[in-house]
Amino acid sequence: MEDHLPQRVRVERRPVDESESRRANGPDWDRYADEYQATHGGFLGDTGFVWGPEGLTEDEAGVLGDVSGRDVLEVGSGAGQCSRWVRVHGGRSFGLDLSARQLQHSRRLDDETGLAVPSVRGTATALPFAAGSFDVVFCSFGALQFIADIDVAVAETARVLRPGGRFAFSVTHPTRWSFPDDPSEAGLTATTSYWDRTPYVEVDDDSGRVAYVEHHRTLGDWVALLAPRFRIVALLEPEWPEGHDRVWGGWSRIRGRLTPGTAIFAADLES
Repeated sequence: MEDHLPQRVRVERRPVDESESRRANGPDWDRYADEYQATHGGFLGDTGFVWGPEGLTEDEAGVLGDVSGRDVLEVGSGAGQCSRWVRVHGGRSFGLDLSARQLQHSRRLDDETGLAVPSVRGTATALPFAAGSFDVVFCSFGALQFIADIDVAVAETARVLRPGGRFAFSVTHPTRWSFPDDPSEAGLTATTSYWDRTPYVEVDDDSGRVAYVEHHRTLGDWVALLAPRFRIVALLEPEWPEGHDRVWGGWSRIRGRLTPGTAIFAADLES
């Protein structure tokens, strides 16, 4: 959920492995974190839980279930807004993010709100927690679409969850891959195959280094990834609300009233 473009980049579509994705996306979020929090912090809320640009909240969706008394991990936690919502509702939440600068913003909000979320710098493909540590693992437009080795990330989630634990996450709706990332009417004409899984890559013109990577999975891919270990209990596709005029990158009322922009999955680990 990033409305960014680094300065002076060229766009490519080509295979990118996990290490290259990580080397690009960690520094990219470090650069972008200040702007992101300044632009979107008010919409997200210091102790709010928003699943996507449509503004659907966890209070409305109830995807996590009752978090009171539960151990909860947020992967791709950013400044920890969603994790603070969990703590407000009686859960023991913890954060993990690849970006050091986002975690600094989390510490800032710890101090400003008086509601601290213990957080660690790390990656979803190597969660630094013991097996069976959590009742819930969630990711609100966080790490998952920036990861090449998504099967490893799903396996790591299964490892740290307790039997019957809930895994919930939101991603850009896979059908959006077919359309330009443009909030205007130009973003309503399909230009790319939905089944083309070649990563989207931005390369810094000055250094030649990969500056940003995003990976695409179809709805069927997500089901296939979850099915061996999890029982899918919900798939939400939030409609664009009436009167909601916020533009966030490629998300807008123009597009949102016609096509879904966010997919939210909830799945329980098989006992």
